[in-house]
Amino acid sequence: MLDLSPPGRFAFRWFFVVILFVSQAQAVSLPAASVAASQTQKQSATPENGEPSLDEKKAAYAALANILQNDESRQELINQLRTASESPSTTAEPVLIPPGEEQEKTVLESVTNVSRHFGGEFLSRVEKLQRNIADAPHKPFNQHTFFNALSHFAMLAVALFAFYWLITWAMTPLYRRMGKWGRAKNSDHTNWLHLPSMILGAFIIDMLLLGLALFVGQILSDSLNAGSRTIAYQQGLFLNAFALVEFFKTILRLMFSPRFPQLRFFHLSDARARYWNTRLSWLSGLIGYGLLVIVPVVSNQVNVQVGALVNVVVMGLITLWALYLIFHNRRTIQRELMNLADRSLAFFALFIRAFALVWHWLASAYFIALFLFSMFNPGDSLKFMMSATVRSLAIIAIGALISGILTRWISKTIILSPDLRRNYPELQHRLNGWISVMLKLARTLTVFAVSLLLLNAWNLFDLWHWLTEGAGVKMVDVIIRIVMILFFSAMGWTLLASLIESRLASDSHGRPMPGARTRTLLTLFRNALAVIISTITIMILLSEIGVNIAPLLAGAGALGLAISFGSQTLVKDIITGIFIQFENGMNTGDLVTIGAITGTVERMSIRSVGVRQDTGAYHIIPWSSITTFANFVRGIGSFVANYDVDRREDSDRVNSTLQAAVKELMQDQDIRGMVIGEPSFAGLVGLTNQGFTVRVSFTTQPLKQWTVRFALDNMVKKHFDAAGIKAPHQTVQVMQTGTETEAAASFISLPAPD
Repeated sequence: MLDLSPPGRFAFRWFFVVILFVSQAQAVSLPAASVAASQTQKQSATPENGEPSLDEKKAAYAALANILQNDESRQELINQLRTASESPSTTAEPVLIPPGEEQEKTVLESVTNVSRHFGGEFLSRVEKLQRNIADAPHKPFNQHTFFNALSHFAMLAVALFAFYWLITWAMTPLYRRMGKWGRAKNSDHTNWLHLPSMILGAFIIDMLLLGLALFVGQILSDSLNAGSRTIAYQQGLFLNAFALVEFFKTILRLMFSPRFPQLRFFHLSDARARYWNTRLSWLSGLIGYGLLVIVPVVSNQVNVQVGALVNVVVMGLITLWALYLIFHNRRTIQRELMNLADRSLAFFALFIRAFALVWHWLASAYFIALFLFSMFNPGDSLKFMMSATVRSLAIIAIGALISGILTRWISKTIILSPDLRRNYPELQHRLNGWISVMLKLARTLTVFAVSLLLLNAWNLFDLWHWLTEGAGVKMVDVIIRIVMILFFSAMGWTLLASLIESRLASDSHGRPMPGARTRTLLTLFRNALAVIISTITIMILLSEIGVNIAPLLAGAGALGLAISFGSQTLVKDIITGIFIQFENGMNTGDLVTIGAITGTVERMSIRSVGVRQDTGAYHIIPWSSITTFANFVRGIGSFVANYDVDRREDSDRVNSTLQAAVKELMQDQDIRGMVIGEPSFAGLVGLTNQGFTVRVSFTTQPLKQWTVRFALDNMVKKHFDAAGIKAPHQTVQVMQTGTETEAAASFISLPAPD
């Protein structure tokens, strides 16, 4: 029924009045009829309380246009107009009744209606079959005609089978050579396409031989029909069945190849290959020749009842035999499929394992469906099942081939030139990553397309209507848009990130590495760019799939405002970190002291800095907690060395010995390269009761002050020991009291510690 609003119902009545007026005014020209129709419309459409308003008329026009545009509503209007035109003249004035509103059905009601429809259809088919068996007219049996047709039929069958066997036997050496050559190339791993191409070539040769046999069979049929149309008809049935059955056997030889193991694509033993090829060949022969030859011939030569009974008996026995083979070999085939999955690529292994678990149920459903279809329409049902089977095998084979090629391409990598790898270090890795993602997406779309084509092959899904008029149009458009958005986003990110990374690396022309500050800022900019591109891409993708992003943007603004009040420390961290970076306060690899922590800067983010001490401890310090810090690699390094000696030593001799030690140290080229300028001698800089201090200071390259200091201490010790210069001695005064000695003092001199 059609769902019409009040303007729609008003338009229905108005349109009916126009049609009636035009039918009465046959002698009036078209313009005059239009004017009269307009007047009649005004009179008929005028309610008792006055003429409709202009808005009501416009609404009626729009509703009438919608009715005529929709196929169902237009047909409903046509049916009501024809019913009204065929009503007797004595009856009351015909009235158009707008269709009532159809209530939306629940899922349970829809399932119930579908079940009721197919159940009724099945019962009607069973009743029709019963009537064909019980009530069909009996046809007298003519023994002479039957045996005459049988003899001509047998001559054609024997001649055709003999010719087909002869030409296939003649191709035996060629098949063996093709198998050996394909296996040899496949064992060398030079090209994996050689063996599949040989298997496909053998299948094409089989198809050509079948076509030749059919051509010869047609010639033999023209000469062996004795001029009888009945015999020619029966021989035509045999040729059709021969073509269908032998084509299926060709598919079986493609899969199992029992006589030529080299052309067998699957890892299957010769015994198992012969087992399944023989039984499936017999099964296909019984089904094909039974339904397409025996049943029609019996129905034609004997009567329809016997033909229907033969059809039921033959298909029943074949179905039982097929179910026995399926469940008898269920575990064996399941085990072989699992072994095949273990040898296959990971992508195919998933589907093979899933198929291994349910293959027997699918095969059982296949033969049960064939049995049920054959009861109602033997010839067409077998052709449909065979056609759907062949199309399914072809779809799966092509899909597996495409998926296999894509899977092998995924494992391959693109190698760029050395110059490009030097200038853009991460470009090769990033390109291989994006290409791998795109190939995996293509493989997923291939699996989806194969699934739709399989459903379409079994008439469970109208793919063409879905792609041209259904939801598929929008889905394909959305998928294309999504792929294009992802492609351009990936290209933009790859280009910008590669440019940034090229600035972070030295080029082939000897360009030096950028400074630590530049590297840090470029790294932060690259991370910010990744966040921006990802956010924009996600928003566009959500918009393409139909999500309204306006509330998301508004919610994000409100959420950002709420977060800003609770994340003041985070904002402070970010702002402080930005200013420290712009002031070039520290960079990755610098030795710094932040508070009580001294270590090397390993990581700098927009919120914190990571410092690792020489003990191995790693500290994460927020930028906002840093008030002061020391950086040991800014420009130069320096240190002041103080050496304490005994007070009794000669100060001039100590200074000259220190200068001699420094002079010998500066003769070391490695140490000299670390020192900037000349050392500065301050002479005597401190005096105590036990000793005095001499000082020398150095200016070094950044982070080299400790190396120079350690070498200097070692050299000064050697010179002081050689000159006999001693370190100051610590004097300890011990006061002792007693009855015999009122006061005694003992001075014990102990060497001062180093």
